[in-house]
Amino acid sequence: MAQQILNIGSMNIDHVYQVPHFVSPGETLTSCSYVRNAGGKGLNQSIALARAGVNVAHGGKIGPDGVFLKELLSSEGVDTSSVLIGDMPTGHAIIQVDSSGQNNIILYPGANRQLTRAELVGMLSSTPDGSWILLQNEINEIPFILEEAHAHGLHIAINPAPCGPEVLTYSLQLADVLFVNEIEGAQLANLPSTASAKEIASLLSGLFPSLEIILTLGSEGALYQYGNMQIFMQAEQVKPVDTTSAGDTFTGYFLAAKLRGKTPQEAMRIASHAAAITVTRKGAAASIPRGDEVFL
Repeated sequence: MAQQILNIGSMNIDHVYQVPHFVSPGETLTSCSYVRNAGGKGLNQSIALARAGVNVAHGGKIGPDGVFLKELLSSEGVDTSSVLIGDMPTGHAIIQVDSSGQNNIILYPGANRQLTRAELVGMLSSTPDGSWILLQNEINEIPFILEEAHAHGLHIAINPAPCGPEVLTYSLQLADVLFVNEIEGAQLANLPSTASAKEIASLLSGLFPSLEIILTLGSEGALYQYGNMQIFMQAEQVKPVDTTSAGDTFTGYFLAAKLRGKTPQEAMRIASHAAAITVTRKGAAASIPRGDEVFL
């Protein structure tokens, strides 16, 4: 099967601390447990795509301490020929998970932001015509990748998280699919945080009329908009254990369903079901379901 998606994205070592509550300023809090996981939005989304049956290649950079991340991707069937090893430490995240399953994250980019334009051109040049490029905002040179991928005639999906002020300068109109949560969507639409999901999606669709907009709403569900078509998909009611990879799972399975020719409504249902399974399990990449659990 020909390569369908090149995901140029982050690979992190996640340091996960289970805590009774999120630590407050000035507080010293003893964690209930600690575990080291593979993570990074890029790695998580590549694993979600691979488990959903997509032929995916991963592009990015790790340090010598992160070789196990490349090995993990390979073991999932991801093409890792574009995973490079640099001289900085691998990116890592410090994650607190509270008793309700919610999380907060401190991110150190490390080698993720060491990619050179020459390396990126090499990755894009070897990507077959008609393929998709998937991007997040945990690596460097996103504006350059958008321009180059568009020039190569590749389809582009982007999940610009974390959504810093620099995202407002990105040529997002070059993309085909935009994944954002409610906070990120409000930022991009220049709306107050009190704006409704429908307002955010409608305004984003007006700003970027050629994009399919997917607004993820956590436990409330997700909203899809393309032109005048707006689809709300209610989240499945489950007891959350760890929400760390829910959004990444949603992204991977939505794109997988799209590549299978599913309608937006069906792709939203499939992605929501996959995300619901994810939040009932601990871990980042480890919690992502396989296709036979989702494509029933």
